[in-house]
Amino acid sequence: MTKSDLIDRLAARFRQLDAKDAKLSVNLILEAMTDTLSRGDRVEIRDFGSFALTYRPPRTGRNPKTGEKVEVIAKNKPLFRAGKEMRARVDSPLPRS
Repeated sequence: MTKSDLIDRLAARFRQLDAKDAKLSVNLILEAMTDTLSRGDRVEIRDFGSFALTYRPPRTGRNPKTGEKVEVIAKNKPLFRAGKEMRARVDSPLPRS
């Protein structure tokens, strides 16, 4: 599912929202999540999952094309962990038609 698919589904499910309002809602939620993660805090959505940052220390990498050693800087990487209910729903067998 893409961001625009999510906006379309939201607008279709809640008829009082037009596409513009649904887009604004999705953008505000994603912006709030991004701001929270950029501060180093965690985002948890019950029954869905949680988003957190993991630290990647600096290391020496290798350019695959030339084989030359390259210094890779330290960085934070976003990590998603699925919640218990989501894992259960994803792991359940799909109905056959």
